[in-house]
Amino acid sequence: MTEARRPLTDPTAMRALAHPARLAILNRLQAEGPATATDVAEVVGVTPSAASYHLRMLAKYGFAEDAPARGDGRERLWQVASGGSLTVTPEPDDRPEVRAAKDLLIKAVRDQAADEVTRVMGNFDRESPEWRAASVFNRTLLLVDAEELKRLNEQIDELLTPYRAATRDRAHAPAGARISEAQVSLFPRVERRPHGIPRE
Repeated sequence: MTEARRPLTDPTAMRALAHPARLAILNRLQAEGPATATDVAEVVGVTPSAASYHLRMLAKYGFAEDAPARGDGRERLWQVASGGSLTVTPEPDDRPEVRAAKDLLIKAVRDQAADEVTRVMGNFDRESPEWRAASVFNRTLLLVDAEELKRLNEQIDELLTPYRAATRDRAHAPAGARISEAQVSLFPRVERRPHGIPRE
């Protein structure tokens, strides 16, 4: 079954999430589960007090929440908010401030995705042969109508759902499983206008 997705429509919340540190913190919580401000600060490269502020902002807009305490309960733990994953889709009737916030968030997410690919390529030769063989950097041109593209997205989502790091039971994951990433973009291409032949 496809995981429920909560559409984002609040421009203030989207602008808050578009901050690179907050996106990185949310990615850390999704990938590795509950964490303290100090835990995420080390990964994101900010001070614990700055991480705490960003976590409170994520909580304010419903992206993060308190996690059950561990140990003596003196440390505050955070986790990804329940309620399914998020989706951002520009709509023709979006108000200008909503559309601007959606564009900002989509660009921030795509920028982080591109950065992740750059990091992977810089480390690729140090990966084991098994992981190199399993990695794919693919771009495919499709000939589809809108309904087919929508159905393809649903099928890809169904395939990915059992493997999502935020929801997969780690006790049942195979030995050697590690955080990996799927980057999926499905969209109709905009026709390219001819540039013309350059003058010599």
